[in-house]
Order: sequence, then C-alpha cells, then structure tokens
Amino acid sequence: MTIWIDADACPVAVREMVLRASTRTQTPLVFVANSPLPVRRTPLVKTVQVSQGFDVADNYISQHVELNDLVVTQDIPLAAELVEKGIIALNPRGELYTPDNVRQRLAMRNMAEELRSIGQISGGPSKFSDKDKQNFANSLDKWLQKAKR
Repeated sequence: MTIWIDADACPVAVREMVLRASTRTQTPLVFVANSPLPVRRTPLVKTVQVSQGFDVADNYISQHVELNDLVVTQDIPLAAELVEKGIIALNPRGELYTPDNVRQRLAMRNMAEELRSIGQISGGPSKFSDKDKQNFANSLDKWLQKAKR
C-alpha cells in the first residue's frame, strides 16, 4: 500500500499533509514530478523525477501504481485511467474520483479545453481554500483508516 502524488501541480499544503500522514501511519509515499521537489526524504518517502514532456509523470504513475494504492492527482484523464483499473484516486480538494463522476468530469474538462482553444472561456479552477485543505485531510484520513484495517 503506497500513496502516489502527481506532484507537479499538487498544492504545497497537500504535499505537507501527506508527508505528515505518511510518517504518522508508516505508509510509503512516492512523489512523481518533472522537476526537483523540495520535500523531506525519509525511508518511507521517495521522489521520482521524470523527464519533461506531456503526461510523462502520469504515465510513470499509471505504470507503477498497484491495486491497494492511493493516487492524489488533479489530472482528470489520469484519474479516469486509474479508476478504470480499480485504483483509488483522490484530488487535492478531497474529492474521490468514482466511475460515475470521473466520466462526467472528463467530458466537462474536454469541453472546457475546447472552449478555451477557441477563446470562449479563460481561467481555471477556483483558488485552493482552507475548506479544500480540510476536505482533503478528511478524505486522506478516511482512506488511511480503511486501508490500515
């Protein structure tokens, strides 16, 4: 059982929460990113720096994750792939991806990307809030409790 972090776009607060939880519960943790990460390394914490490129970190995670692992990612196509494989995926706002919601989110993401490409909309997700941090902490704790049983 390992926690994987798609770390390039992961909020620092989430990385820190997961580090603390990994230490507290003795759960292995792997950060995967395209650039070096300033994270505290311990025997339980590993960082993997992949080469630059589109979906390189996502592909690494997808190829190395196992069934009882947890993946923290904002990347909806990666989450969809993981959910299809039966892997648990959680976004940094604490929302668990499920077979039902990931398809809808993928369709909405694709539509928004198309609208951005033709100049119809701009911007991205709302600012990461204290409520988002709390939701993530609660979801992570729930997963850890269930996984450790």
